[in-house]
Amino acid sequence: MAPAAPLSREAFADALSGLGTYYWDRHRFHLRLHDGRCSPDEIRSWVANRWYYQRCLAQKNAAIVSRCPLPEVRRAWLPRVTFHDGSRDGAGGLAEWLVLAEAVGLSREEVVDERHVLRGVRFAVDGYLHFCRTRPWTEGVAAALTELFAPELMTDRLRAWRWHYDWIKPDGLTYFETRIPVARDESADTLELVLTHCTGAEQQQAALAALRFKCDVLGAMLDAIDYAATTG
Repeated sequence: MAPAAPLSREAFADALSGLGTYYWDRHRFHLRLHDGRCSPDEIRSWVANRWYYQRCLAQKNAAIVSRCPLPEVRRAWLPRVTFHDGSRDGAGGLAEWLVLAEAVGLSREEVVDERHVLRGVRFAVDGYLHFCRTRPWTEGVAAALTELFAPELMTDRLRAWRWHYDWIKPDGLTYFETRIPVARDESADTLELVLTHCTGAEQQQAALAALRFKCDVLGAMLDAIDYAATTG
């Protein structure tokens, strides 16, 4: 049997975008969250558990850099590490997430010590980090293509939270306001890398599987959060 032919650049891009149907914006917890049907405790649980994912992102991006043999790609990807870890003066992604935590009524201490992190969330995030540390760099980059779907979701979240949850302090939304334009730029760069460096059929299928895996990671996080919220 002849080996499968690779997809054209356009068909490959369409296939990657098509995996948006597996993104976590369709999860019932997110639907409740954006419809204003989550209690303050449920929102606090989401924020505290999402911290564990946010904390992983700099490590995940560093893992991709460490596995990539191409200096130009490493240079382009490295700012993603510092965006999430933040600068020495305390500005950046993790610092802004802690502002969000305080805005919804959590203390920094209880978020940082991760006492609220559910085992299902921890297992999913650790699996994602292990994936990026052990798989080819192109697959780690492809997994990051959930960025394609994130800006629209974050825009909807800002709108929904301002409308439904006016008890959340406005400065807590800074993370999303900052992240939306960055995610739009990064998603375009990420897609270009995947389309450029995954040209063989096997590489393309691996990239598609990596993106589907990342969608499953995000979905598993919400499964755990939703289960905890609905079972007490």
